[in-house]
Parts: sequence; structure tokens; C-alpha cells
Amino acid sequence: MRLFFIGTALFAGSIMNYISGQGVVKGRIIDAETKEPLTGVYVIHGINEGTVSDDNGSFSFQASSGKASITFRFVGYKDITKSINVINGDTIQLPVQMETELREIGQIVVSANRSEQRISELSVSMDLLKPIDFSRSHITDTKELINKTSGIEVIDGQASIRGGTGFSYGVGSRVLALIDGLPAISPDAGNIKWQFLPLENISQVEIIKGASSVLYGSSALNGVINFRTASAGDDPDTRFFAEAGMFGKPGNLNWKWWNKPRVFSTLSFSQLQKTGRNDIGLGLNYTDDKGYRKFNGESLIRANLRVKHYSKIEGLEYGMNINSGYTDKTDFVLWENAETGALKQDTSSVAALHGIFYAFDPFISYKKRKLTNDIRFRLQSSENRFPVRSENNSEASSVYGEYQSAYSFSGQLSATAGVALNHSNIKSEFYGDHKGLNLAGFLQAEARPWQKVSISAGVRIEHNSLDGADDKTVPVFRSGVNWQLAQYTFLRGSFGQGYRYPSVAEKHASTTLGAVKIVPNPDIKAETGWSSELGLKQGLLLGNITGQADVAFFVSQNRDLIEYVFGYYQDILTGIYDFGFRASNVEQSGISGIETEIELTGTTGNLRYYINGGYTYINPVEINSTGKSSGKYLKYRRKHSLKLSVGADFYKLQAGFSLFYRSSILAIDDVFTNELTRERILPGFYDYWLKNNNGYFLIDGNIGINFTKNYSLSFVVKNITNTEYMGRPGDIQPQRSFSLRFEGKY
Repeated sequence: MRLFFIGTALFAGSIMNYISGQGVVKGRIIDAETKEPLTGVYVIHGINEGTVSDDNGSFSFQASSGKASITFRFVGYKDITKSINVINGDTIQLPVQMETELREIGQIVVSANRSEQRISELSVSMDLLKPIDFSRSHITDTKELINKTSGIEVIDGQASIRGGTGFSYGVGSRVLALIDGLPAISPDAGNIKWQFLPLENISQVEIIKGASSVLYGSSALNGVINFRTASAGDDPDTRFFAEAGMFGKPGNLNWKWWNKPRVFSTLSFSQLQKTGRNDIGLGLNYTDDKGYRKFNGESLIRANLRVKHYSKIEGLEYGMNINSGYTDKTDFVLWENAETGALKQDTSSVAALHGIFYAFDPFISYKKRKLTNDIRFRLQSSENRFPVRSENNSEASSVYGEYQSAYSFSGQLSATAGVALNHSNIKSEFYGDHKGLNLAGFLQAEARPWQKVSISAGVRIEHNSLDGADDKTVPVFRSGVNWQLAQYTFLRGSFGQGYRYPSVAEKHASTTLGAVKIVPNPDIKAETGWSSELGLKQGLLLGNITGQADVAFFVSQNRDLIEYVFGYYQDILTGIYDFGFRASNVEQSGISGIETEIELTGTTGNLRYYINGGYTYINPVEINSTGKSSGKYLKYRRKHSLKLSVGADFYKLQAGFSLFYRSSILAIDDVFTNELTRERILPGFYDYWLKNNNGYFLIDGNIGINFTKNYSLSFVVKNITNTEYMGRPGDIQPQRSFSLRFEGKY
């Protein structure tokens, strides 16, 4: 018994000695270049012991007295090991700056999970576009920017990611466009207002490939494109450019209809600046494009303003974003004929448009420790005026409100929840007058059960009503996993459901443009579907070359897809039967495929070079009720697409070129090939289609010189080979063009 008490006393003494022989180590981890805090850095301080930095980059842990070795490890950054001497009861402050090793896989995005996350740790495929990606190529049109992204095609304003969309006459987008996370879809046609999406003061464009309805609701059935505006840095940032260009002659000289050069020009200005506690961003753009097709020009003015105030109350921010624009244009609908008038619009379909758009986005955010609360609104209004076709006039306004709360329970578990409301009011002679309401609630959680594995899951419940008639309440789900197999190797998998409620235009549009008659269908049903993916992202570090490679296998299925179908319909307004197009639930689709992408940058002395691109293969088929292929291809899809960009900077010179390839369109509407109807809509199209639907190959080139640190001049030739190619039937795309840009920054 005596030995027992002695042993107990010695054990207790050793425990007390162990406890008293400890100190606290704490600090903050930031990016050595940007000085931004780094979240989720692994802080390893013993065998199987460690912690992670929080949202502010801070960390803290207890360490035994004596010498200790601490390793900081983070994806895309060089490991750092620091040696310290811990004194009993002392607190050691340890600031850490980490240097980038593989920036490509460490880039921060927000769209995939509604919170900041490294692109390498996502469970879904995402493309990231930076301003340099479109400034080098003289891209001023957002449709062109997205259309020249790997795996995406924009047909007559309709964005299709991995073949998820065909051609629907510019209404009912299955891809949701966002500006800083808020929807930028028109409430009447359900389409993207491409010309009003800002490219000035953009930090990056994030593109999610796959169903994203859980996070963002209806219209995100096929994916999301989020335009994120830039924040001001410590120093003012002013940029401008003036660009002028012209179209060359078409390859088919019978199509040349002009006597004077067809020219285009753009002026752009942007300013980012901090003033006291205020962050201010201003963007202005003016574009005048005479067009390469007759009766198809546009003049556009666009402006955006962002004001953000950092309160004296720690963690409180609020402000307002404003986006606005005015356009005077004529859309191209039908050609005159294939022989001499493919670049002339049939005068019966010519309709000049005066369009106005504005959106006010007030927001407030409060962050305290592990909890973040965000309240955001978008007050959006658009107006379309047709001077010679007043029966197509329309006005649409909407009020969108969203509350989102995010909480980090620990370094291993976080959750985001919120509610959203969208009320729309439409006054139109084209669609009729309508009021719509969308209500939604969403919840998403992300867990890290092991150091190198993250799991995410989410659910959204959404309810729609139009003119007081309620649709059924719809739940949609998603889940995903990311597993870091090695230092720069990441395996991901995801499954997500999609949902899209029909637009007012698809239900109620009734009009005639030339030979095209649109018939309303108020009984059309919502689209539903799902997509799944298995992908691998590999960081590359080869001497002076860094980058990443990505491969993804994907499968998606959709039901009740909405397509415009040509037929003999009764107009519910007039009771008269006639041929026309009507939105109908016809396609049950199945799309499978593979996508590979690569991004490399390297330096050798004063030479900096880059290579990036991707290849996408899809098999888009109609499926029957048993889930098997019917043997028919989906309309307006292509099996193969390829993009490759190569460029270099050497001293003050820069040069590069881009290659684009798309295979032939697999199927189109029967109305364009049926001998009873084809000449009525597009004279000469059928013979042209048989001869020219072979796919196409394009080359764009650019060269530039930096006169000084602040001023540069560049020259771009698009479609160098003057390739003749088509989007949807009758829509001949631009021939060779030349542009010169003078650019400055200070």
C-alpha cells in the first residue's frame, strides 16, 4: 500500500510538471506577395499533432517547453519550418509569410461553395478567367469571352456548358449568370443580358461546369458564370484603353454587300481607389460596332459603380453596387438567301431595339469570429423598346433579396445556410402582364474528417408561382468529395441535381418575325435533371515551369427539357391554326463525356511563356423512359471541341496565338431540312448545310509592345484564315477582323 501511495504521488507530480511545462504558440499566416490572410494552412508541431489557420489566417496551440519544430504546409505554397524555444507559461507570437510555389492550384474562388476556397480543393469542375485572358485578345464582348472558353459554346446568346443546352431562340437560359454572386437573368425572357455584364474592374470570372441549382436555384441547371468585381488595393489603380478595328472581306465575295469599311471601336475606363474607410470602383465602357452583316449593328454604353465602406465596428462592411447600360441595336434573325444575301438580314425580320438596364445591389456583411452574416439585395429593371415593332415592347423589374449565414464550428466543419426571395413584375405587349415569385431556402455543410479529405453536401428547397398559380415545391440535393492523394494531386467526385422553372417568354410569348412565328404554351412544365463527375487535378512543377493539368469524366441526364419545336399549332389568343415554333417539353437527354485541360507558365531569363487549353468530348443523345439511348443525337450539339493558346513576353514585346476547333453540328430542327418548309424560313440553307456542316478551325493572333511601364500598343487579328463557319442555322459568324488598341495604367 505504501508503494501504491508513493507511485501515485510520483505520477501526479509528473502530470503537474508536464502541465506546468507548457507554453502557447500563436500567430497569423499571410501570403508573402499579396499580404492576404491564408485560411486552412496546416500547422504541424508534433507527431500526429497540429491545427489549421482560421478565416483570418490565425492559429494557436499549446506546446511542451523546450525546443520545438513547427512546419507550415499549404497547397500551392512552399513549406516553411520554424524552430522555436518554448518557455514554461510563456506566449510566443509567430508571424508567418508563405511564398507561392504553384499559384495555379492555390487560386481562391467563391462560387463553388458560396465561400472562399482553393480551386484545387473543389469537388466540381471550375474554369477561372483573369482580365489578362481577354485583354490580350481584345475581347470586349462577354459572349465572345465565354464562347472561347474550353467546353463552352454560345449559340445566338444561348450558353451551353458541355452540351447541356441547344438553341432556344435566346430565351430560357440553363446557365445562370451572376455579378458578385447575385443573379443577372432577365425575369421576362429568362435570358442573360450579355452586353450589360461588366468586364471593367473584374478580378476574375468563375465558371462552374455542372448542375448548380442547390447553390443558386433555377436557371443554374447547366452551370454558373460568376463575374466578380475587383476590390481596391492600397494604391489607386486607373486603367483605360481605346480600340479601333475593321472587318475584312468574307471568303465568299458574293456575300460582300458594303462599299465602306465595316468598323468597330471601344473606349474603356476603370478606377479602383481607397478613400479613408471606403473602397470605390468605377467602370465605363462605350462600344460602337457597325457590324459585318446588314441591319446588325450596335451602339452600347455601360457603367458600373461599387462603393464599400469598412465600419469602425470590427467585422462590419456595407455598400452598394450599381450596374447600368443603354443599347441601340438590331439583332440578326434571318438571312435573305444563301447565294448572295447570307450577310444581309431579311427586311421582314429587321427590328431596331432600344434597351435600358440597371441594377442596384445594396449589401451589408458582419463577421465576428467564426460567424459571418450577409444580407444582399438586387433591384433590377430592364426595358425593351422597338420603334417599328411596338407590339414587342416589354418592361421587366425584379427585387431579389438574400440572407446568408456561415459558421465555422472548427477547422474540420463549417456550414452555410440562407433564404432567398425573388419577385418579378412584367409589363409587355409581347408576353402580356405577369407577376412572378420565387422562394428558396438552402443549406450546405463541408466537413474535413481527415486532413486531406473534404466532404460537402447541400440541399435547396424552392417554390415558384406565376400570377398567383403555385408550382410544386421542389427539393434538390448535391454532394461532393475532394481527396488530396499527394502533395499536388487531387481527386474529386460530385453529384448534383438541377431544376429550371420555365420563363415567362416560354409560357406566353406570341409574336411574328418575318417567317418565324412564336406560339405561346402556358402549360409547359419545369425542367429537371442531374449531373455527376469524377475528376483529377494535378499540379505541375517542372524546373522553371509551373501549372496544372485536369481531367474530368462526366455524365448528366435531364427530363422535360424545353425546346422550341416547329409544328401546326392553334394560337390560344386568336384561335387560329398556323405553322410556328412553340416551347415544348420534348427531350429526355443523356450526355456523357470527358474533358481535359492544361495550364502552364514558365520563365527563362527575360522570357516568360504560357500554354493553356483544353479538349472536350461529349456524346449527347436522346434517351427513352428506360434510360437507354434512342439512337438520336440532341440538337445543336458538337462531339468535339478544342482550344489551345500559346504566348510569350520578352522584354517589352508580347505575342501569342489561339487555336479553336469545333466538329460538325450533330442535328438540327427538321423544319430547316424538310423540303416543305426549309425554303420558307431560310432560302438556300439546306444545300448550304449539306456542303458546309463540317466543323471549323480558327486561329487568332496578337502582338504588342510596352512603350513604358504604363503604356502599351497591341494588334490583334481574329480568324486569321478567314474561315467561314456558322452558329445556329443562318447565323454566319464573323470573318477575319483587325483591331488596334492603345492601353494605359497608372
